[in-house]
Amino acid sequence: MKVEMIREEKTKPQINLRFYLKLFWTTFSLSLFTFGGGFVIISLMRKKMVVKLGWIDDEQMLDFVTIAQSSPGPIAVNGSLMVGYHLAKTAGALVAVLGTVLPPMIILTLVSLGYQAVQDNIWIEAAFHGMRPVVAAIVLQVTWALFKPFLQKKNVLAIVLFAISFIALYVLKVNIMLVMVAIVLFSIGKSLLDLKKEGRE
Repeated sequence: MKVEMIREEKTKPQINLRFYLKLFWTTFSLSLFTFGGGFVIISLMRKKMVVKLGWIDDEQMLDFVTIAQSSPGPIAVNGSLMVGYHLAKTAGALVAVLGTVLPPMIILTLVSLGYQAVQDNIWIEAAFHGMRPVVAAIVLQVTWALFKPFLQKKNVLAIVLFAISFIALYVLKVNIMLVMVAIVLFSIGKSLLDLKKEGRE
């Protein structure tokens, strides 16, 4: 099944009690069934909020992931906060964050109570080993889904920036914040040059 970048005019849902309940249940269920870190929930969030519900589009999702990744705190919580605030300002952000943090809080509280009893259990250890490849596959899937449109549109600059960033992070082991700051400064500079050129025409 082809995964294409979704870029449409999205109509924000009507903000009422039903919306807040749906937002809470969406973030709660995503967080409850997500194993393997924040990037996994980002993949599931895209499928739910972009593809199924249509609350946001892919470009907005990319912006939210970028801000969430470059900000302090867990990417899952930051991403949920961004989506919630975009949809319903402060109230939406609070509801989305609450839905995201409750499942791990409840589960970890229960796990901590019985951790000593199961820490050496061979079945528990085998289950976690089995989930790791799946998590890696999910991260690769969402990465490809978000990057593929740049190839389809032949966006050379985006592809070059992707390659440079990947080499800097993976090969040269440059700090991720330095890479992000450099890319942001470059993007700002390019935008200013483009505006200046448009002004001359």
